[in-house]
Formats: sequence, C-alpha cells, structure tokens
Amino acid sequence: MTIHIGLAGWGDHDDLYAAGVKPGDKLAQYANHFPVVEVDSTFYAIQSRERFAKWVADTPSSLHFVVKAYQGMTGHQRGKQEKTELAGQFAAFRHMLEPAIEVNRLRAALFQYPPWFQCNSENVRKLREAKAYMEEIPCALEFRHESWFSEKYSNKTIEFMENEGWIHSVCDEPQAGEGSIPTVLRTTNKEMTLVRFHGRNVSGWSQSSAPNWREVRYLYRYSEEELKEWAGKLQFLEQTSEHVCVIFNNNSGGDAAHNAKQMMELLGQKRPDGKPPLELLPKSKQPGDQPEQLELF
Repeated sequence: MTIHIGLAGWGDHDDLYAAGVKPGDKLAQYANHFPVVEVDSTFYAIQSRERFAKWVADTPSSLHFVVKAYQGMTGHQRGKQEKTELAGQFAAFRHMLEPAIEVNRLRAALFQYPPWFQCNSENVRKLREAKAYMEEIPCALEFRHESWFSEKYSNKTIEFMENEGWIHSVCDEPQAGEGSIPTVLRTTNKEMTLVRFHGRNVSGWSQSSAPNWREVRYLYRYSEEELKEWAGKLQFLEQTSEHVCVIFNNNSGGDAAHNAKQMMELLGQKRPDGKPPLELLPKSKQPGDQPEQLELF
C-alpha cells in the first residue's frame, strides 16, 4: 500500500526549478520532487504520441502519470457530437497514452465531468460508453454536480463505479452548492484511488463571470491542521487501495507545491531523489507563511 503525492501540471510551480530552466526541462526536474504528476494540457488538446513519448523518455521510471481526458470526451464542449467524431477522439487519446502504458507508468486517465453533468439515466449511459471506449485502460471518475452524491444516489454512484471498474476521484473542494461535491471517503478500485485537492475558496469557486475567475478559483493554502486531518484520511483510503495518488490542484497562489511537500513530510516520505521534501524551498516562501492574495473584484 503506497501513497503518492504530486501536482496538477508542472509548468506553474517556479519554486521547484533552478533559475533559468527551460520549459522543456521542467518535467525532468519535477521528477526529483514528486513521484506522480497530473497532465492537464490533454484536457485542452489531445497531444501527439511523440510528445507524450518524450515526456516519458525525459523522466525517470519513478515518475507516473495521471492524464486528464480531453474536454470533447467529457461533454465540456456543449453541443451534440457525431458518434464517429467521439470515437475518433477516444482512439486518438488512447494512442497518445501508449508510451506511458508500455512502460507501466500510467496510473490512470482522469475523466472529470462538468458542473452541468447531472445524475440521470442519459449520463449514466455516457459513462458506460466512455469506459467501453477506453477498453482496459484504468480510468478515474470525478463529478462536479452534487446530485451524484445526494442522499438518494450516493451509495448507488459508488456501487456503479465499483461495478463498471471506475477509480473514484475523491475531492477536497469548496462546498458551493450544486456545482461542487462533498468529500466521500470510499474506494471503488482495489488497485488505485485518486484524491484531488482543489482548495476551499468558496467565494472564487463559482465566479465564472468574473474577469479573473481562473486566477482565484484555486486560490487557497491548506493549513497544517487541515493537512494533518487529511493525512489520516489518506491512510484510511490506503487500507483498501494498493495505490493512493494525491494531486494538489490549489495552484492559483503558488501553494500547491508547498502543501504537497508538507503532506509528504507529515507522512514521513522522502522525495524520489532521496532528499527531504521541504529541502530547497525558498526561505521567503516556506509552508506556513501567509500566501499572497489576489483580488476577487
């Protein structure tokens, strides 16, 4: 049983890298700090197989990937798609993942569905269709509409994921109405559970009409007390899944890397390069310092 800590993306965490490092060299340096990374660029565009092969080749075998599904595959692009178009997207996405699959470095493809993806029979059908398209590739499932974990459907949602082979993506996120979900500490797959930390910025979570919404949505620094509480929850999940992959996505204020390293220290972990997790953090930005706040309006 193992808990793996990492970040969403690798380009926005400047504190991890030597001065002047080229963007193309950041992932290799990232691998010194964390054993898992979430690839988010694939949500916006399916990358070429060659680019993914380079990410794999440029990093040590200790680094594993969680890869976010393309937005066209999860209904973020509103409007009806022809079945042939959808099938083509899934085929291209599977092809892109092959370099990581071939060397056993893919933890999961992450299917995060939009806030308007409600719990109903049509969307259950779409989930079954998506899982069939992905064939034997491990897939994690994350909802953004609270109906899936309502009192009426929560147990049925978990049972559905177990029966269909979905990995549960457990979330810590703002509780901001129907466009957010509660933390449900249930595993659905004995091989893996995914945990994603989105922060707890309630005021910024649903302000999609604000001009700087994307800057403030994940603006949050977890306190040491909050992380200590979660360390126990991660160990609880570890009892029923071989691997628990933890992704810190609270990137807006540059807090994700600090919180991830704090969690590694709380769990008694070292970096993949053998160094203590908090080593090399700039003194001006040690975990526990007050984060720089961005204006909401």
